[in-house]
Amino acid sequence: MKVAEFLEKRRPNWTELDNLCGQVQPGKKLPAATITRFAALYRAACADLALADAYQLPPITIRYLHRLVGRAHTCLYRSRIFRYSDWPRLLLHDVPKQVFGDRCVQAMFVLFWSIFISSAAIAANPKIWPGFAETVMGTAMMEQLDSSFSEPLGRRSFEANIMMAGFYIQHNAGIGLICFATSVLIIPGMLETIFQAAALGASFGYMSQPGQVGSANFYAFVTAHAPFELTAIVLSAGAGLRIGMGWICTHGLTRLGSLRKTGAETMPIMGSAVVMFILAAFIEGFVSPFALPFIVKGTIATLCSGMLLFYFVVLGFPRSGSRATG
Repeated sequence: MKVAEFLEKRRPNWTELDNLCGQVQPGKKLPAATITRFAALYRAACADLALADAYQLPPITIRYLHRLVGRAHTCLYRSRIFRYSDWPRLLLHDVPKQVFGDRCVQAMFVLFWSIFISSAAIAANPKIWPGFAETVMGTAMMEQLDSSFSEPLGRRSFEANIMMAGFYIQHNAGIGLICFATSVLIIPGMLETIFQAAALGASFGYMSQPGQVGSANFYAFVTAHAPFELTAIVLSAGAGLRIGMGWICTHGLTRLGSLRKTGAETMPIMGSAVVMFILAAFIEGFVSPFALPFIVKGTIATLCSGMLLFYFVVLGFPRSGSRATG
């Protein structure tokens, strides 16, 4: 059967989908069977559009399918009136599942932490790779670490802590935006994530080398806020990669339609990253600089890690009927 004849036989489905678009309205409850049928017709229309484009069917047919798919996509994914009663389900169910099940976040998580841990291990033992820390971080960064943590903590005023908290928010968010923006281009994003992971890991390893004068001060400073800050970097990179993959893998949608869909999927990821950056900056500004016993900061780090584990893994772990975002 010719493609044109095949698509012509599909026309009743297009008409049915067009009629259903008029029934899908914000706030209007529809039977489950109707919604299922609408979704099936929408996916089929996307496939029909791909066929029509591939076989260069008459422009009038292609334009009609473009409009139909665009209208159906808008009906399926358009925003609804948000009710405050939706907050618990959104924050405690939808967001953690979306973040945990996203393949792009998973890929960046593995990439970042594998490079971070490897870099820290190599930098901590100069015999493995002499000059590794200097190569990755640069001499200026190493000298800054040495000078910044040569003196005990707790000598900064409260006003300075407030100012530095604002600086940390700006600085940390800047790292996140770089990871997000470059990850949209996929390969540059992966390279940037590798660089950030290697540099951060090397700084941890360098400060743990035997005989480092400021080692205790460094770890007393970074321990409390590290879980939130490092997690935020991973989430930012994952969100950017999700946008980039949406541009390449459209799954039958137009590129604009795919980006709109991907943007909606990315919002929970980037929103979580912003929250993590703010929390990290608050701890870095008002907890990390104080000369508290290390057990106190270690406890804070453990609690923060436990919160992240519970929120993203326990609440986000897929149950029956759920699946990861490809």
